[in-house]
Amino acid sequence: MAATENMGGPATVSYAGPSIVPQQHTYGHVLCCLCGTSIMSNPSNMCVNCIRSQVDITAPIQKQVSILWCKECNRYLQPPKNWVRAELESKELLTFCVKRTKGLQKVKLVDAGFIWTEPHSRRLKTKLTVQSEVFNGAILQQTFVVEYVVETHMCPDCSKAAANPNTWTAVVQVRQHTEHKRTFMFLEQVILKYGAAANCINIKDIHEGVDFYFSKRSHGQRFLDFLQGVVPMRYRTDKQLVSHNEQNATYNYKYTFSVEIVPICKDDLIFLPSKVSSSMGHLGPLVLCTRAMNTLHFMEPYTMRSTQVEAPVFWRAPYRALLNSRHLVEYMVLDIETTGQTAANGKLELADAQVARVADFGSNDTTYHVRTHLGHLLSPGDTALGYDLTRANFVEDELEAFVQKGGSLPDVVLVRKSYEERRRKRHVKGQGRSWKLKRMTMDSDDAMQLKKGQQAQADRRHQDLERFMQELEEDPEMRSKVALYKDSAHKPAPAQDVDAMTEGDDEDDLPEIPLEELLDDMNALQLEENAQGRHSDGDESMDG
Repeated sequence: MAATENMGGPATVSYAGPSIVPQQHTYGHVLCCLCGTSIMSNPSNMCVNCIRSQVDITAPIQKQVSILWCKECNRYLQPPKNWVRAELESKELLTFCVKRTKGLQKVKLVDAGFIWTEPHSRRLKTKLTVQSEVFNGAILQQTFVVEYVVETHMCPDCSKAAANPNTWTAVVQVRQHTEHKRTFMFLEQVILKYGAAANCINIKDIHEGVDFYFSKRSHGQRFLDFLQGVVPMRYRTDKQLVSHNEQNATYNYKYTFSVEIVPICKDDLIFLPSKVSSSMGHLGPLVLCTRAMNTLHFMEPYTMRSTQVEAPVFWRAPYRALLNSRHLVEYMVLDIETTGQTAANGKLELADAQVARVADFGSNDTTYHVRTHLGHLLSPGDTALGYDLTRANFVEDELEAFVQKGGSLPDVVLVRKSYEERRRKRHVKGQGRSWKLKRMTMDSDDAMQLKKGQQAQADRRHQDLERFMQELEEDPEMRSKVALYKDSAHKPAPAQDVDAMTEGDDEDDLPEIPLEELLDDMNALQLEENAQGRHSDGDESMDG
């Protein structure tokens, strides 16, 4: 209720409902402390022009940046050594340019965009808007231009593709005098994992080895140092004078590093010379090579005594394998009894076994009693691969002297458990490997060999590759040295089909590589993404 008084009349009373009166804000104006201009009050009591004259928030930001661009593949160098692909005035290129600008971490980036420049000017310009806090909490916003100078620089991939493979300065010739090339397959995977051949301009696969060509001697020396930590080897260095200038006394040489890998591989049977056996604590003299990395691991199969041999020690008194993996014979385990003696943290167990050659089934009843280190793996009915010393012919002076002195050799030496039958069943059922290996691009003389009718050598290489992949499945330590990738082409069978196929089969102990140890193939993923992108672009164009 409100009382109102009328002029010249009696007072009347009227009732009015509640009303909302908007609050009026009044801003005080002050004079700028520098120029005296009337401005609204702010924490700094300065106008915008005076603040800009006193403070430049873009001062610590780099205004001119040099970027490296490969004109062959249209990629930009993102330090330290990553090359990214980006088109002109694209989001990817804008992000790359902003990240290359130093000093932006101290301000807040509000907006960014390209300023048009001539494509042939080798200049890129971006307009950046930043904010920063200045006097007494006042926030200043400024816009400025950053210029990027594009310098041409060939990336390593394009440089390698454009290089003349015949104009090399250093070559590393790696050789191993064995009947197979599984060592080079392992070496290839280690090189790919660590990128040791990044500076290599050409690779040639030849008989008993591989040649690596480099444009600089330092690259070849660095690659040689890498090999010394991977395989047991020795090397020598030679150089040949190509040209020289008498006026300024400069000489151009071609350097050759000749590398020889120890001719001993995994699963080889070795008869140690008497002096070597004595130096190893009278080990052997008949031993198995259980591992051949940067050192050799030897073990007596019937006592499980073991030792390690360094490459320099081996080359003081070199020796060769008595039998290699190509001489392995398949045996059936008829009976086995463990002795309780273990080694290698329980990974090996000594046992007495009764075996028979699989090839003799149906022709004779000859059996062999053998002591083996595979007691933890073998059971009656399993098959194992071993060396038959009763039917082997040896030409070894040390062995003949050992036998003449009254020494004797076992009839059979078992090497490893055989999974050939289980793998064959899985192959018949269509269950392939879910992983794959990457291979190096190298020049090979296989085509020339096939023309000469040497198809058998190509078949042996395929067998060596298959055996190498089986070794990766069976040996976790060896598997940790290489990089394995998921095979995008592999299509696993449905769960119900797998259960139906494996029902009644003894395939549970078949060694396989766990899925968590496999890496994604980035090249395959990129191809899939590109294909999906092209497909989506096509759909959008059809919708449009």
